[in-house]
Amino acid sequence: MSKHTIAVAIFVIFLSFSCQKKEESPLLAHYVPEKEIKPIDSSLITLPFSMELHPVSEEYKLEKSKIIGEYYNTKIGLSDFSGALLVTKNGKIIFEDYQGYANYATKTPVSKTTALHLASVSKVMTATLVLRLVQENKIDLNEKVQTYLPDFPYQNTTVKTLLNHRSGLPHYSRFSESVKKWNARKTLTNADVLDYLKRYKFALLAKNDTKFNYCNTNYVILALVIEKVTGKTYAEAMQEQIFTPLGMKDTFVFDFINQKNEVSQSYKSNYVNHGWDQFDALYGDKNIYSTPRDLVKFDLATYSSEFLRKDLWEEALKGYSYEKKGIKNYGLGIRLREWETGQTLHYHNGWWHGNTSSYTTLKNDTIAIIALSNKYTRKTYQAMKLAALFGDYPFELNEKE
Repeated sequence: MSKHTIAVAIFVIFLSFSCQKKEESPLLAHYVPEKEIKPIDSSLITLPFSMELHPVSEEYKLEKSKIIGEYYNTKIGLSDFSGALLVTKNGKIIFEDYQGYANYATKTPVSKTTALHLASVSKVMTATLVLRLVQENKIDLNEKVQTYLPDFPYQNTTVKTLLNHRSGLPHYSRFSESVKKWNARKTLTNADVLDYLKRYKFALLAKNDTKFNYCNTNYVILALVIEKVTGKTYAEAMQEQIFTPLGMKDTFVFDFINQKNEVSQSYKSNYVNHGWDQFDALYGDKNIYSTPRDLVKFDLATYSSEFLRKDLWEEALKGYSYEKKGIKNYGLGIRLREWETGQTLHYHNGWWHGNTSSYTTLKNDTIAIIALSNKYTRKTYQAMKLAALFGDYPFELNEKE
């Protein structure tokens, strides 16, 4: 071997040793090659609670989203639709679309951060807040309402019969039929509703816990119970117990006095403004504004015992009214469809002025189907039928309405 060859070999060995030392340098110890950095999945909605939910493949997403898109274009998202549809599995967005105007006068479009009026879907959150307070031993489901609100005039009504609409309370929208000189211009508060019940002691529609009767008054009173036991306003308690823990940053309880011009507006057909009435300041039964993505965060929380104990979720999700045969039932703040073949579907719909809403949660399939609109349409409720894509639910996507 020549001296030149030996010199080259020594140089190569030195260079190799030098490079190896560089790679082991403390300055590079925490470097992660670019190919190992996993990008954030912008189509995945998550929560800081433990949940056993499996990843959803892109193949699954593409397969389902194509069918949902076709259904949406023919059944829901027609040219006159103003609102949103969001479908997720395990927090993974399968389909998402927004269209129309949050404010037609300013041509402000509906987007993923546009909070829309949930109408009666708000009841789902009111009920969950009550259950959180049960978990904290501040409320007992079987306790009489009078324990919390001494002025409440019906002695047999319990917290549970308010939640499952078995109290028999009269509808506040019909108080005017029994009150002389009813002031239709007065904007009612929750306290006013309780005061009317106390002063007039309206006849119950049925004895407590004998019959289902869906009634907004139940949830107006529940909001007062929440305020009494927490010492906070309903809006403050909801923010503290639900919105903040779940990161629902675009969700809020409507302040009728100060936010009428700020919130997404409510429309009849052709974007004719619906206007307000004397029941618009009442809360608990309605008046939560939210986005589909925030509602998915709420839905994900229903799979976590860290957020609410398993036994309380089970109390909420079972049916309570079996006086009549049929598939429809009601839990604690959630509607059910229970088919004789064994399937159970949980959901809640809403309607207030021009706002319609539909929240469907498939517990066996970890699917959330959310449709919201601020321009009156019943097309929103067609979203529930998408359940047929994910489980054995007796819906036909091609059937006529």
